[in-house]
Amino acid sequence: MLKCDMLIDSNDILSTISKLKNEDNYTLLLDVTAIDYLKYPDVIPSRFAVVYILRDSTFKKQISVKAYVNDDTLEVQSITSLYEAANWGERETYDQYGIKFTGHPNLKRILNHHQFIGHPLRKDYPVTKGQICTETESLMDEMLPRLHAKGYSDSEINDLMMLNIGPSHPASHGTIRNFVAMEGETITTCVTEIGYLHRGFEKSCETHTYSQVIPYTDRLNYCSAILNNIGFSKAVEEMLNIDITPRAKTIRVVIGELSRIIDHLVCNAANMVDLGGLTNFWYLFAPRDDAYDLLSKLTGARLTNSYTRIGGLEFDLYDGFEEDLNQVLKNVEIAIDDALSLIAKNRIFHDRTQDVGVIKPDFAISAGVSGPNLRSTGIAHDLRKDKPYYGYENYDFDVVVGSHGDVYDRMMCRFEEMTQSIRIIKQAMKELPDGPLNVDHQGIILPDKKDVYGNIEGLMNQFKLTFEGIKVPKGEYYGSTEAGNGELGFFIVSDGTGSSYKVKCRPPCFYSLGAYAKIVEGTMLADAIVTMASMNFIAGEFDR
Repeated sequence: MLKCDMLIDSNDILSTISKLKNEDNYTLLLDVTAIDYLKYPDVIPSRFAVVYILRDSTFKKQISVKAYVNDDTLEVQSITSLYEAANWGERETYDQYGIKFTGHPNLKRILNHHQFIGHPLRKDYPVTKGQICTETESLMDEMLPRLHAKGYSDSEINDLMMLNIGPSHPASHGTIRNFVAMEGETITTCVTEIGYLHRGFEKSCETHTYSQVIPYTDRLNYCSAILNNIGFSKAVEEMLNIDITPRAKTIRVVIGELSRIIDHLVCNAANMVDLGGLTNFWYLFAPRDDAYDLLSKLTGARLTNSYTRIGGLEFDLYDGFEEDLNQVLKNVEIAIDDALSLIAKNRIFHDRTQDVGVIKPDFAISAGVSGPNLRSTGIAHDLRKDKPYYGYENYDFDVVVGSHGDVYDRMMCRFEEMTQSIRIIKQAMKELPDGPLNVDHQGIILPDKKDVYGNIEGLMNQFKLTFEGIKVPKGEYYGSTEAGNGELGFFIVSDGTGSSYKVKCRPPCFYSLGAYAKIVEGTMLADAIVTMASMNFIAGEFDR
């Protein structure tokens, strides 16, 4: 049975995690969540437990810390004094489970609206019960304390202009509301509100089999859907202790890196539009469309592909795939060159992006920022290198880093990462192994149709996998991959049945957006727009 690495008393949370951070160098808080054991088949000391997942400064070791919560008080200590990331992480855990974090500076709902009653991820909350919001939240309960903390008097606050950016605005790159206090054109304070696209992904995972969850993962980061498919499937496969075939690993690398390229094309193209350069948008979007044509031929869908299966992939590569892929990669290379030819020596572009939206390395780590947003600060953290999977350690590619952590670095990192992804894809296709696509395991992979229609064993196997699902051993496990925007993690609790007891998605955008408000405070409003674009927030990912 897979278990959390460390079980502690709830009264020792702050001291234990402080020791892990300061003495053992677990500097990165990946996620905070809770587990409701109300319907778990084993005897558990209390109904709720909180779980903290951390990674050390080498990025090679991770640890999960669990503490059972007192059922009478539901209170544990906040660790917001240790990690900036704990602010939103603890708010989400309070919102979804009702766990109270004493000492938190602003413990309020974050994904569900302010009129919501109850806590939806508790096991006694009906999955079909929806609640409609009828009143807008002013957010002044967050704005005023922050303004007072900065030394503003009530009369000075009255002179500030309060402005909403979003949630329904193209500059917000999704359903995000940023409520800002303006002094002229400068943002003095920013408050971010999310939850407008909340779909109940994690609640739905509890009522569907593991295989049925895969299409839901497409809707997380819909700009690189297959990377979400891969992340979830890999976590479940690790719980099953199965090793997918060499061919499946290599194809996942090829299609995953192509998805990363698509994600970066969308980000940089949209950023160009926010900077006023529509030509670059079309340069970059044209090869993206070519890539979608390829994915459509391979998977049957352009945007939300649902391509992976637990234990392998749905389809093998079609005849002519390599030729189509080479053409797509060639078009991407041309598009990158064309785009850079317009901006590389463009004074206006440099003025709008350099020293704008700067993220400091220490703040990025404390806030849980990962992916290109972290690497742009000069920190070379990439799970493909630090905790390699699918043979990434055998590929020759560079981890792309910046030096200043500004909009310019983030955009240029993504341009170069596309080039590195092309390198990986070409190496993978050159070494693509033959052999089976899926593991040979009747409890995981659906039988061939000839067996379903031709013998009773195949028919029964098809029936049981379809209706009962893949039986994952009891346990608690966190698995992660390097997605388009950073570390995509899935913390899964299994009760031994064909459906997960709990799934917690650790989306990279959630923590990056949690840091956004402090990044843009003190900057111009127009710069806040391009900062948001360069950080590539995907609403389906952070809202889930």
